[in-house]
Amino acid sequence: MATERFGMIKMGGKDVTIIGDDVKVGQVAPDFTAHATDWSVVHGLADTQGKVRIIAAVPSLDTEVCDRETRRFNQEASSLSSDIVIEVLSTDLPYTQKRWCGAAGVEQVKTLSDHQDGNFGEKYGVLVKERRVLRRAVFVVGRDGKLVYVAYMPAIGDEPNYSEVLEAAKKALG
Repeated sequence: MATERFGMIKMGGKDVTIIGDDVKVGQVAPDFTAHATDWSVVHGLADTQGKVRIIAAVPSLDTEVCDRETRRFNQEASSLSSDIVIEVLSTDLPYTQKRWCGAAGVEQVKTLSDHQDGNFGEKYGVLVKERRVLRRAVFVVGRDGKLVYVAYMPAIGDEPNYSEVLEAAKKALG
């Protein structure tokens, strides 16, 4: 059974419970399953083996900050090496993600849904029990499968430090 941690962050002004332990730089990143926008099962790391991965956890693409963050990563992706893959995970349903990506013109970033079983959320310590959404965090996984960058946002509405994330990904290319 996964660890439950109460009071690490607030949502709507109330303390919430996070399911799963935080991951740390240097450890092997846990592989996870999620659903693509066509409901196919994706293995987030195994399916991108040999690449550097930027993995962003967001509460919902339908919120202002998540929308802005995902669009920013999509914009940045066009200037990155094809050996860097960006995956954005939320608990939005796959067809909601597909509709959002179409409306937003997001084509460089792969959106994945952790809606069905919270597999990613538990393994990366980002699943919010009370609302069944993901807390905001960003991870960079090197070609060797190890975490080279980990940032859990102290508040749900905080955006990541994009330059730090992109620098970590570029450095991980070797």
